Amino acid sequence: MQEVDRVIARRLDSGVPLVSQVAHYIISAGGKRLRPVLLLLSCGALGYQGPQRHNLAAVVEFIHTATLLHDDVVDESTMRRGRPTANEHFGNPASVLVGDFLYSRAFQMMIDANSMKVMQVLAEATNVIAEGEVLQLMNMHDASLDEEAYLHVIRSKTAKLFEASARLGAVLAGSPPDIEDACALYGQSLGTAFQVIDDVLDYEGDIAETGKNLGDDLREGKATLPLILAMRQGTAEQAGIIREAIETGSTDRLQEVVRIVRDTGAFKLTRAAAASEAQRAIDALRVLPGNPYRSAMQALAAQLLERRT
Repeated sequence: MQEVDRVIARRLDSGVPLVSQVAHYIISAGGKRLRPVLLLLSCGALGYQGPQRHNLAAVVEFIHTATLLHDDVVDESTMRRGRPTANEHFGNPASVLVGDFLYSRAFQMMIDANSMKVMQVLAEATNVIAEGEVLQLMNMHDASLDEEAYLHVIRSKTAKLFEASARLGAVLAGSPPDIEDACALYGQSLGTAFQVIDDVLDYEGDIAETGKNLGDDLREGKATLPLILAMRQGTAEQAGIIREAIETGSTDRLQEVVRIVRDTGAFKLTRAAAASEAQRAIDALRVLPGNPYRSAMQALAAQLLERRT
């Protein structure tokens, strides 16, 4: 990861000062770097130790960072990772344009791998993520969204880059299709579990730990799994309160909504759904060689369920 950070720092360089400023601002905020970690772990599990693992790990982090810059503009977010978002600090135009720079820089770096398969995986992932973003935009303030539609959005918007990151390790290692598909399934399941837990933390988290404003999803009119399940499990009155909050994007009754989600058992049900995805990820690893890298991938899936940030 230290080598990945060196690649990131080197490739963020631009002759346009504002580009470097904004890019360094969001990259330096830290984050979990889960997507690069997944790529490095899958490379290690399958025996690939070449330099492209660092280059492509930086690529997936650049793609992820570009989506964050654009997301925060679309969602009008003001806080991420415990400090003002880039759009809050530099303005929307700079955030959008630097997000574009990071996408284009990522595609420049992909060429270094000299692999049409790598290009195919990352180009498809970037396209699916964009579609997921548009789907989510279309679903804003729609309280009729069901669990299947919710999962389709997060598997496109969030889990797709997890899937691509894990798959790329197998591609670099020249693994057969069954191993490649197992890595992809692991990544997709892990990414889905990650987002489901993230949606729980929007209501149940600690702002000091998450670094984000609680209730942001509600303010943006997002019908996430805790709310979908609470409406299904609760009384007509309880469902009506949540439905109105989603449709209006109002957080005036946030505490009441949280209480309903808790009282209906929706938090427990949502965490159980995340646990099911995490187990699916662990099961997918059975066909990989037994080594410390595979063990770390298993541990990562198990630990994800305990996350608080």
